[in-house]
Amino acid sequence: MTGILNLTNISLPIATVLDEQLEEVSLILERQLASDLSAVNTLCQHIEQYQGKRLRPMLVLLSGLAAGQAPWDGSGLTHKHRVVAAVVELIHLATLVHDDVLDEAQIRRRVVTLNHLRGNETAVMLGDYLISNAFHLCSSIMEPAINLTLGEITNTLCAGELLQLHHRDDYDIDETTYFEIVRRKTASLIGECCRLGAMLSNDDVTVSEAMGRFGTQLGIAFQIQDDLLDITGDENIVGKSLGKDLDAGKLTLPLIRCLAVADESQRAEVVALIAKRDADQLRRRLIACGSVEKTREQATQLVEDAKTELGFLDQGPARELLRSLADAVISRQF
Repeated sequence: MTGILNLTNISLPIATVLDEQLEEVSLILERQLASDLSAVNTLCQHIEQYQGKRLRPMLVLLSGLAAGQAPWDGSGLTHKHRVVAAVVELIHLATLVHDDVLDEAQIRRRVVTLNHLRGNETAVMLGDYLISNAFHLCSSIMEPAINLTLGEITNTLCAGELLQLHHRDDYDIDETTYFEIVRRKTASLIGECCRLGAMLSNDDVTVSEAMGRFGTQLGIAFQIQDDLLDITGDENIVGKSLGKDLDAGKLTLPLIRCLAVADESQRAEVVALIAKRDADQLRRRLIACGSVEKTREQATQLVEDAKTELGFLDQGPARELLRSLADAVISRQF
């Protein structure tokens, strides 16, 4: 499999267990999305190609393994773990489809986006179909508390997107607002993946809350790295349209920091580059002013802070794989 961690390159039994569990999650997704309409099946098969990193289902399963008891052979993971893993992936896929509409993106995971291929109406409706299926599937495990929690998280994701849209082309946006957007749009779901995975394996609230904090900090670092890749990445490696934040008037952390330290003349120059959507010149300016490096350092520190939360877990291969996954969040180039 491919993903944020290439499990085929990890010679640990736990990696094999995780890969096998992820394949079962994929089967749950396929069964859930299967329709009696061939047109719907064709669309769902297209967006299945968006499943690249599988970070969120991986975190549900790996958190469940790490919070459980030895042996870490997968026997401690239940059907509920796998269903929750599938649900969070459906929610995530829905946000990707909708984000591509908002950003007018043409490429996702090296595949033509649905909005570019079939139009915005189809993409919006398919995103809604994915969300609907997510909560239909979640209801099947008869855990109202989990349904309620994921419903709240989905509300949080939407609110974060609305907040970001409100601040489009806002050259005065500050770091506090940026981090609030990121916490809601990205980190809230990732944090909940870790918390729920641990909760389903361990009754100790201290453990599940620590895993929630781990995931939240990891999620913020993940989004910061995404923002950096949108500025400095290679589209052939990243596998999606780059510069879309700039095109959409979304100021990310490197830009916010560069504007914050610029004098009046420098600020005017940077704003002019943003207005012209001059990605190449802006990239050079952000690197020269040091905001790219400082942003990368903050992402690294967030990952280090996240890893301290793993101290609440028993030592074992699942915990170590979580540490490796955390490091991969900021070392990745896609």
